[in-house]
Amino acid sequence: MRIVTWNVNGLRSAVGKTFHAMVAEIRPDVLCLQETKISCDSKLPDLGEFQCKYFHCALRRGYSGTAVLSKIKPLAYDCNTPPDRLIEPMEGRVQLLEFEKFFLVNVYVPNAQAELTRLPLRRDRWDPTFRDFLLNLSREKDVVACGDFNVAHREIDLARPKENRGNAGFSDGERSGFDNYIGAGFVDVFRALHPNRGGSYSWWSQRADARKRNVGWRIDYFLATENLLPHVTNCEILAHIGGSDHAPVAIDLLP
Repeated sequence: MRIVTWNVNGLRSAVGKTFHAMVAEIRPDVLCLQETKISCDSKLPDLGEFQCKYFHCALRRGYSGTAVLSKIKPLAYDCNTPPDRLIEPMEGRVQLLEFEKFFLVNVYVPNAQAELTRLPLRRDRWDPTFRDFLLNLSREKDVVACGDFNVAHREIDLARPKENRGNAGFSDGERSGFDNYIGAGFVDVFRALHPNRGGSYSWWSQRADARKRNVGWRIDYFLATENLLPHVTNCEILAHIGGSDHAPVAIDLLP
């Protein structure tokens, strides 16, 4: 099974650019999308031949939102999760799918924002609630959680750690929240497979040719329970795929 996560920064925009070319090239069995910016009453763009399409929309139009497109029908689907219920009005940030051997969670973690105005929500409520949510799932079966976590975990995960220390996405509060996922037994799959690989980023500012110069951040992740790691044959950032300020990230799972 190939699972791809991608913050599309507007699904309609991505469909008009590289979405279909990416699907044809990468051939995901399950595609998890963040920041779709699709409203619940919107007419959906053509998304190709995925058997199942699940959208979780923010109540605020043109904002946030997640979607999962799957060629494999899950056993169950839910978007009424404890992390999502923390934020009102609802922002459509978490989707849960149950497959035969594991749960799949698609997440768009709240950004701490400029001057860290949303850091208290992120540090004190979101990260602990999301961690406990994943832990509760893992007591039933294995878990894969993927999406935009809006944090570079370690210095190796961004091009300019010294200049960005304390800024949104690289503050101590956000990084310690990610530490707690790892401490709870979840594995950063990309880093587990590529422990010393620097220069591998999944997001670039749209200013100053940052992507062309590869001045980026790795903020899009796959987390998995340790039992699943032997079944992962590949985890790669598809930096050559344009159409968004984020690159897709893909993993391949053996049965």
